[in-house]
Amino acid sequence: MGRRAGLAVLALSLGMTGAAPARAEVETFKGEYTVSFLGFTIARSTFESRFEGEKFSVEGSVSSAGIAEIFDSTKGKGSASGGFAGDRTQPSAFRMDYSEGKRKQMTALKFRGGTVVSTENLPPLKKRKNWVPVRSGDLKGVTDPLSAGIVKAASPDKVCGRTIKLFDGEFRMDATLHPAPNSEAAKAYGDDVVTCRVTVKPVSGYRKGRKSLDYLEKQSRIMIAFAPLGSTGVYAPVHATVGTEIGTVTVRAKRIDTKK
Repeated sequence: MGRRAGLAVLALSLGMTGAAPARAEVETFKGEYTVSFLGFTIARSTFESRFEGEKFSVEGSVSSAGIAEIFDSTKGKGSASGGFAGDRTQPSAFRMDYSEGKRKQMTALKFRGGTVVSTENLPPLKKRKNWVPVRSGDLKGVTDPLSAGIVKAASPDKVCGRTIKLFDGEFRMDATLHPAPNSEAAKAYGDDVVTCRVTVKPVSGYRKGRKSLDYLEKQSRIMIAFAPLGSTGVYAPVHATVGTEIGTVTVRAKRIDTKK
């Protein structure tokens, strides 16, 4: 599960303008997730999100688990903050620290009005052959991998029917959410769950001819179920499946609790 992987972004994944009311209620939630592949747990993650009026912040961590640890130890910690403009999530800052074995990476993004104004990658990214470069226009109206999991909607029927423009510091893609029936697995999370079928389109920051991305765009079946978080008007992923060339990746929320 690397920060470069579109699968991880979609599975876990993949600021409202104006000040919050002076006495806005603060609601905080903590979620625990498992990621499995072919029936084996390969990663675990936790996320804590905080909502106050028109502002949000989220912190998360992910680490390899089970059979995946036999091959390598992967860990990551991330944070994002921002708010909403209508039903659009507008982050203001994002940071991800990631390690895979001895290899360490850091990505930090800053936003203004939905546009990325600063990108930092350590170590710096290397130029590669057949690369589709990120253009300045690609960075307008985008969100980061953590904020992408925060969907603001006035009602359940407004959750899908939108396109999320995603940027992780290198890879830029569009994820379009289409209404879909709830699966039996999704129904287990309650009557308020909303399921979306997701189609993705790589935009820039990737190598042409990459088979995994071609499969993701043209053949993969991606489903994400969202559940409401308290009275925030925000929906968060509770169950997701992503088809890959060699099998299906499944993300499940073990629990999402209101934190007192």
